[in-house]
Amino acid sequence: MNCYVSLQFLLGLAQLCPCHTDMTNSKMHEMNQSLEFHLRAKRSWVWNRFFVQEELSGIELHVGRLRSNLDNGDASLIYVLSGEGAGSIFTINNRTGDITAIKKLDREEKSYYKLRGQVIDVVTGKPVEPESEFVIKVLDINDNQPEFLEGPYETSIPEMSPEGTSVIQVTATDNDDPSHGNNARLIYSILQGRPYFSVEPTTGVIRISSQMDREAEDQYLVVVQATDMLGLPGGLSGTTTVTINLSDVNDNRPIFQFGLYHMNVSESAPVGTSIGAILAEDSDIGDNAKMNYSIEDGSYFFDIITNNETQEGIVILKQKLDYELQRQYSVRAKVTNSYIDEYFPKDENSGQTTVIKIRVEDVDEPPVFSYLEYVMEIAEETPYGSHVGTVLARDPDATNSPIRYSIVGCSLFSIDDNGTIIVTEPLDREIDAWHNLTVTATEKNNLQQVSEANVYVQVLNVNDHAPEFFHYYETYVCEKANTGELIQTISAVDRDASVEDHRFSFNLSTEAASNLSFIVRDNKDNTAGVLTTKSGFSRQEQPVFYLPILIADNGIPPLTSTNTLTIHACDCDENGGTQSCTYGALTFSMGFSTEGLIAILTCILIILVFVFIILGLKQGRKQALFPEKGEDFRENIVRYDDEGGGEEDTQAFDIAALRTRTVMRARKTRKNITTEIRSLYRQSLQVGPDSAVFKEFILAKLEEANTDPCAPPFDSLQTYAFEGTGSPAGSLSSLESSISDSEQNFDYLTELGPRFKKLASMYGSRIHAKN
Repeated sequence: MNCYVSLQFLLGLAQLCPCHTDMTNSKMHEMNQSLEFHLRAKRSWVWNRFFVQEELSGIELHVGRLRSNLDNGDASLIYVLSGEGAGSIFTINNRTGDITAIKKLDREEKSYYKLRGQVIDVVTGKPVEPESEFVIKVLDINDNQPEFLEGPYETSIPEMSPEGTSVIQVTATDNDDPSHGNNARLIYSILQGRPYFSVEPTTGVIRISSQMDREAEDQYLVVVQATDMLGLPGGLSGTTTVTINLSDVNDNRPIFQFGLYHMNVSESAPVGTSIGAILAEDSDIGDNAKMNYSIEDGSYFFDIITNNETQEGIVILKQKLDYELQRQYSVRAKVTNSYIDEYFPKDENSGQTTVIKIRVEDVDEPPVFSYLEYVMEIAEETPYGSHVGTVLARDPDATNSPIRYSIVGCSLFSIDDNGTIIVTEPLDREIDAWHNLTVTATEKNNLQQVSEANVYVQVLNVNDHAPEFFHYYETYVCEKANTGELIQTISAVDRDASVEDHRFSFNLSTEAASNLSFIVRDNKDNTAGVLTTKSGFSRQEQPVFYLPILIADNGIPPLTSTNTLTIHACDCDENGGTQSCTYGALTFSMGFSTEGLIAILTCILIILVFVFIILGLKQGRKQALFPEKGEDFRENIVRYDDEGGGEEDTQAFDIAALRTRTVMRARKTRKNITTEIRSLYRQSLQVGPDSAVFKEFILAKLEEANTDPCAPPFDSLQTYAFEGTGSPAGSLSSLESSISDSEQNFDYLTELGPRFKKLASMYGSRIHAKN
């Protein structure tokens, strides 16, 4: 830019210099045109106006004029307008450069427009000036009223707030130009809401003008107005509403509806019974209306609790009542707020009170025992009719009905009408140490009125059981035992109960005083040791010793008993283990205890019983296989034709016919049987029973089968293979048998009945085993 200005300045000087007067205007014009395109030329725009007022109406509104200092008015130049709104909002006279607005403008829509102007040479069609940008600003007028964009408003403040308390701030906006006069300068005022509220004119802050009580009115509607032009005449205004709610504070105390309440309660009502309700009213709401009820005089019989849902005070029974003792009560109840704040009057914090009159209603009550539970004692084995103790019940009503007593479900005791309990049967502490009795008391005038009490009778111990061995003792002594050797430790037990611990003493009985073989040493801890008093014992001379031991307890009076310890003389090894004992001392030969050996012998006996049962069952089964006169087996032997002729080749045979030798078959013409038989070899049974009768029977049947053409096929009769090793016949079959010394082959029995096959197999195995 600086170079461009300097160049123009130099050209101006050249025109004024005398040494250059010979230069023609055409040359200067060409030079200017050349510099216009190659250098930045000085802008020579001249215009008069740049502003246009909004909202002016008219067909054409003159805005201003563009003029170049190169324009000589000879119409050699034309003006061109471009940019925002060119042609649509603004037009230009291309000869004079006058700019005209053809539309009404709104500053709030667009406050200024950027346009560009250019001068064109008509002859050359080239610009003579560089394009220049200028701004047309739209001037504001007060055509917009203030608006509360965030309205309507709603807020809340505590009731009884002091004057001057800020409530809320309202704000209005004006779309007019705040920098152009007072078009957008606002003033706030209250149209509705006095005298309780006021507003600051310049800030729009609403404040309290006087205290308000929520219980009188809990909501206010305030109308606020905003006016531009600082409230001067001709200014525009807008309004909004502000809803102000008063929140509750605890500024009211609860008040009872009545100064006196009447209630009734039955004397039989249980503890905790609800008697009635009282209610106080509080003008506050929410937590500020919550109340607490209490009994002011601290009554022993009644209490009051607060129902948090209904805010009622529920009077309840704290102790049982007795109509005969007191028939009416008067209590004072107090109510206070649960929450106390700074707004509550201090002189009213103590709360309000009311009086409750409670009348007790009489009912017919059951008898009342002097105690709910009784504990009594009686010694065991006390004779019949002995006194145990006394219970007492009375009728609490004014009628004072006589009482009848009874004991439920126990025959050991009885009770009379005076409540005295006596024993009806002897008691044994060792069977039952305590007896729990249920005693009932019934009014004789009203049998429906019954009450119960528990009586616990403890049976006291009497020293009526002598001590005895803890269990049966049986021990042994070695023949080579030395003097003073401990052979057994014994202890005792007493079925009696003792207030203190049992103390037992052990001694040899008087009849054992002459015994010079053993002594008893009392260990003073309820045990005693049995020791030898000599060396060497002989099984032949005395195999068993019976040592009577006297045990005494510490009862009053003390009881004693004599218990016998059995001692066997045994032959022992070097370690003291028994090897053999005489006369039943087998219990100690293996070093086992008596109980262990008894258990072992019991197991052996059970095993032997099972073995004999199994052998008996097996023997019974074997004998049942061939009874002399058993059932008649009538199983069919099916004959198959060798050629497989089908069902015509089968005929049924009665096997019973084979059991007797006297039955003769009728001669029948035998069907043709193929003589060519496949190689079916049977091993000859080389064994058989030794019974000559059975052998003779089998041979007879064999001969009969060989001679009878109607007999079953030969391979179905080989169940009688018992010829033995000396039999001249090689096989019972008419076929040639295969001689073999191997095991018997009983496959040919598959065509026989199951019982017959089993019979033959068993006999074959028995014969084989015997041979």
